[in-house]
Amino acid sequence: MSRVVPRTGAPASFADLTEQLAPAVVNISTRQRVQVQQNNPFAGTPFADLFGGQGQGGPQTRQAQSLGSGFIVSADGYVVTNNHVISAGSRNAEVESITVTMPDGTEYPAKLVGKDAQSDLAVLKVNANKSLPFVKFGDSGNARVGDWIVAIGNPFGLGGTVTSGIISAVYRNTGAGGAYDRYLQTDAAINRGNSGGPMFDMNGQVIGINNAIFSPSGGSVGIGFAIPAETAAPIVQKLIKGETIERGYLGVRIQPINEDLADSLGIAHNKGEFIQSVEPGGAAAKAGIQAGDVVTKVDGKEVTREQSLSFLVANTAPGTRIPIELIRNGKRLSVNATVEQRPSEDELADQFFDPDAEQDEDQFSNPQPQGEGLAEEALGVSVIPLTPQIARQLGASDATKGVVVSAVDPSSDAGQKGLRRGDIILSANYQDVDTPDGLENAVKSARSAGRDAVLLRVQRRGQPAIYVPVRLR
Repeated sequence: MSRVVPRTGAPASFADLTEQLAPAVVNISTRQRVQVQQNNPFAGTPFADLFGGQGQGGPQTRQAQSLGSGFIVSADGYVVTNNHVISAGSRNAEVESITVTMPDGTEYPAKLVGKDAQSDLAVLKVNANKSLPFVKFGDSGNARVGDWIVAIGNPFGLGGTVTSGIISAVYRNTGAGGAYDRYLQTDAAINRGNSGGPMFDMNGQVIGINNAIFSPSGGSVGIGFAIPAETAAPIVQKLIKGETIERGYLGVRIQPINEDLADSLGIAHNKGEFIQSVEPGGAAAKAGIQAGDVVTKVDGKEVTREQSLSFLVANTAPGTRIPIELIRNGKRLSVNATVEQRPSEDELADQFFDPDAEQDEDQFSNPQPQGEGLAEEALGVSVIPLTPQIARQLGASDATKGVVVSAVDPSSDAGQKGLRRGDIILSANYQDVDTPDGLENAVKSARSAGRDAVLLRVQRRGQPAIYVPVRLR
């Protein structure tokens, strides 16, 4: 049995380390101009016109401020922070100026060199006409759960504050989604204003950038998250050089494999990710990837909760051809995809189905529900046949085949998953459902196979269909 060599533990005091590092940690504030609408108190009365032109009702400009932290990474004044620290707080706000304040109180106007919303990173530049203290990035890939760390920042605008703790988890997936939902988690006290500040290891190197906290109260409860240095450092270097941040993109909407989804598919729930929808004409579609597939490996790397499909693809250079292994209807196969350039966040915003899209639940007639036996009892939904007339009323084409949800038991898993009256069920466990009896047969087949859930493909208001795993009762 090999002997475990312990790492350097916590010192009797962090004072020497703090004295060395704190001079490079700065406070960052922005001055913002916000356009606000001043309501006219006389609106709707005979006095509206009389007083409406005297500043009562038009847009007015107010000043706002934001506070955060950052750290200097070069003697000539490059400063790293979070993108959200230096960005406008709302759509009707504009950042007028950014100020960097040194630990001794010296203030410098800062210029924005570059920012990257997807990774929530930004680089500023100050001209101090002298060499500034700075810190260096370390290797977060060597970080282990239980390692000691020190965090320095500007909580609540109080100024330089030092806290310490351990790494509670590495590569933590918070469930927020995206290519960079992969954090170092710590129990060090991190609060509002710490965003953008550094997380140091015991060698005095930056292994993370404090980014967010989990807190029901708004204050620290010992669950803080930092962007790993291995993610941040390459992006920071590109921003400093003025280079474009390029990321790979497949054009799919994905969903983690939870227990319900795994049960409906008959697979393990801790490996792979489920393809909810595929962008027409995108890289995935060209490679033959389909909605309903489960991606298990990308370029030889397993897809897991800690190493998501989004992360693996985003860190692949556009134009690269990669093998992708997947499961389709219980069968394993492999395809090759040429990764494309990821569009901007604004371009991505409207590409995929919005599960909360509004619909008029009373637009279609309500004949007597059918299939009131096993399917209703097991799924908690009543269905009716989809006629061409109902299809048109629901925004579907006349060629659409399926059954229409006429009622949902709100206490059922289907109700909890968001199924509504007017949703169209197109398939169950990859089998087309044209009639209420077809849905009942799918439930029987799932039960016979020993599955506790059924995977429904659901369309709402003419939007692209999505898959919803529904646990059987």
